[in-house]
Amino acid sequence: MNESTRQKTIAVLISGGGTTLKNLIDWAGQGRLVPKIACVISSRFDAKGLDYAREADMPSHVVDWNSSRDISKLNCQLFEILDAYAVDLVVAGGFLKRLIIPASYQQRVVNIHPSLIPSFCGYGFYGLKVHAAVLDFGCKVSGCTVHFVDDEFDHGPIIAQGSVPVLDDDSPASLAARVFALECQIYPQTINRLLTHNYRVIGRRVLFDAPPF
Repeated sequence: MNESTRQKTIAVLISGGGTTLKNLIDWAGQGRLVPKIACVISSRFDAKGLDYAREADMPSHVVDWNSSRDISKLNCQLFEILDAYAVDLVVAGGFLKRLIIPASYQQRVVNIHPSLIPSFCGYGFYGLKVHAAVLDFGCKVSGCTVHFVDDEFDHGPIIAQGSVPVLDDDSPASLAARVFALECQIYPQTINRLLTHNYRVIGRRVLFDAPPF
């Protein structure tokens, strides 16, 4: 098959509920996701997201982060699985473990974080903790950030961002729901864009050859 006509593939990394994976599966089912989801890899055997993978008849694997304190060993196991599938892009969907990115995967692993990086991000900022911190600080807007993954939490170059208002009567849960609704649009759109357009990374800037969808 000609490379230009070959369907692109992704792997999805999860650690918990798999809501991001479920959204990508829904997009794929609607014919809106450019790549095929080739496999799902979880850092836990009890991650609910594995149920979504099974229901969609997708290959799934577990690299149990509780099985070893040797992070390098666990990373090697994970990337060996990815090598076997030869995916075009690796998509972190609620994957809560720090990755050590091999040279061959630089700018091929993406993540979405539920804040406007560089605010409210890094180690310990996940789930409702992010939104509680946004409210405690008195922010008037929040949002989400799609970025390339490097060897630090929530640190790699920013690919896309979107914002939502913070309402006076928001709770962490209500703000989380509004941000997640945005994530459900911006993440698959950005994945599609990465796999259909040329881009350059200059310093921390990600520059595309075409405007966003």
